Amino acid sequence: MKAPKRFWKEVTVGQTEGGFDIQLDGRPIKTPAKNVFVAPTRALAEAVAEEWHSQEGAMNPAAMPLTRYVNSTIDGITPRREEIVGMVAAYGESDLLCYRAEHPERLIARQAERWDPLLDWVRERYDAPLILASGVMPVTQPAPSVARLRKAVASHDDFALASLHDLVAISGSLVLGLAVSEGRLEASEALSLSRLDDDWQSEEWGVDEDAAAVAAIKAGEYAAAARLLELYRKN
Repeated sequence: MKAPKRFWKEVTVGQTEGGFDIQLDGRPIKTPAKNVFVAPTRALAEAVAEEWHSQEGAMNPAAMPLTRYVNSTIDGITPRREEIVGMVAAYGESDLLCYRAEHPERLIARQAERWDPLLDWVRERYDAPLILASGVMPVTQPAPSVARLRKAVASHDDFALASLHDLVAISGSLVLGLAVSEGRLEASEALSLSRLDDDWQSEEWGVDEDAAAVAAIKAGEYAAAARLLELYRKN
C-alpha cells in the first residue's frame, strides 16, 4: 500500500477540550481508531504540528514519532492502562542492571561502578532494594520491592506512561526508565548505561556493523520517547 500524499496546505494548533488539537486546513485530525486527537500541552501539540508541516509528497510515518506517540497513547495506552502498567512494571522483576557478568574482572568492575549507583538510587527513592545475580540464571526479586516499583509505574499518567514504556522496553531496565522519568539521568546517559555490555563486546571484538545499525535505530526511538516526556511536562 502506498503512503498517502500530502493534501493539506496549512497546519495549525487549536485549543480544544482536554488540550490542543492539530488542524489541517482548519479540520482537526483524528487518531487511527477515529478518536479525537488531543495533545495535552501546547508544546507537544506544536511539535506534532511541525511534523505534519514538514511532510512533503508521500507521508513518511517514520518522521512523525510524536504523532505516533499521541495516537498510541489515546488508542492504546488509555483503554489498556492496567495491562500496560503491568507490562512495564514486570521489567523490575528481571532488570538489566541486576544481571552481572561472571568474568572478566574488568567488566564486573565496570558494571559495578556504573550500575550500582542506580540501584542505590532506586532503593532509596522507592524503598525497593533489588538482588543481584551472576550470569543468566534468574533471581526472584523481593515482593515488596516489586510492588513498590509497580506503584511507581502506576503513578505515571497516560502520556508519561507511554514514554516510560519505551524507555524501559528499549533499555531492558525499569530502573533506567524511572531514572529518566524522574530526572535522575539524561536519556543519552541512560541509553549508554543500558549498552554497557554491548560496548564492552565492541571494544574487545570490534564493531559489528549490523548491530551498530540496530543500535542507531534504538537510539533514535529512545530519544523520541524522552522528547515526548519533555514536551508533555513542559508548561
